Amino acid sequence: MADIILGIESSCDDTSAAVISDGVLLSSVIASQDVHRAYGGVVPELASRAHQANIVPVVSEALVRAGVGAEDVSAIAFTRGPGLLGSLLVGTSFAKGLSLALDCPLVEVNHLQGHILAGFVRQKDVPFTHPEFPYLCLLVSGGNSQIVRVDSPLKFEILGQTIDDAVGEAFDKCSKMMGLGYPGGPVVDRLAKSGNPARFKFAKPHIPGYDYSFSGIKTSLLYFVRDEMARDPLFMENNKEDICASFQRALIDILMDKLVKAAKDTGIREVTIGGGVSANSELRARITSEGQKRGWNTYLPEFKFTTDNAAMIAIAGYYHYLAGERTALDVAPAARAADL
Repeated sequence: MADIILGIESSCDDTSAAVISDGVLLSSVIASQDVHRAYGGVVPELASRAHQANIVPVVSEALVRAGVGAEDVSAIAFTRGPGLLGSLLVGTSFAKGLSLALDCPLVEVNHLQGHILAGFVRQKDVPFTHPEFPYLCLLVSGGNSQIVRVDSPLKFEILGQTIDDAVGEAFDKCSKMMGLGYPGGPVVDRLAKSGNPARFKFAKPHIPGYDYSFSGIKTSLLYFVRDEMARDPLFMENNKEDICASFQRALIDILMDKLVKAAKDTGIREVTIGGGVSANSELRARITSEGQKRGWNTYLPEFKFTTDNAAMIAIAGYYHYLAGERTALDVAPAARAADL
């Protein structure tokens, strides 16, 4: 009998549900929230209210598309954290209620583990390639920037991480500073394609080991734009493509320098990326070119698995379920989840 996992993801502003059967994706449904664009960022209260409105139809649609009845579900995997507490509370509460109603096991998932294991989601009629263990994952998003060593689907070691801001936040702050809109990462990436990445230079931090820091480079951009605008009020408008390209190049240089160092020191040649920033075209190109130069086997997630989605929660939950792990019904969401 197949192990059918219903995954539920509600860590931020996307309500998502997915169904997998023995690791094969049967359906994935995502309801996004455009209301946050007007505020230049996610408003937690609005996000949690939207999750409440979306979660029932999203889960129902995922089951219908999968051709699976609720009574066929072997376990319910849900995001416990990290994320926005109100958003997590909606998903956790719904998963607990459904678990009670169906007398079905509950399996909690760390959201970051989902991103790391997204490449293990198998799809019908799609060639299945994934990194071999152990591998390094560059996990980059709006809330996290980490280099993780992955020894198995259940064994993770954080080699390095940001000591202040995440790289995704740096992209968003750049966009907001320049009045380009939210979310900032895709906008900066799009404008950078038409810009000269060597035009401007931004300060890069010198942090020991494999850790990151992105607060200083944001300040460097702020002062640069401020000083140039004082001399020429039209400077930013006339040079926005070059500013975006140069700033993006600096961020990716910082990410890649540490990843190269980690790969060299550990001797691991299996390398992948995950998280929302893994959709960035420059980062994908750089990790591919570095891999070719250094003999890595590199794996890039499909774009639909880079953003928050329940398929990654379902596959991570699947491995926890196979290992016999179960979650008690008194579980509470954790905005700052424990280490991997």
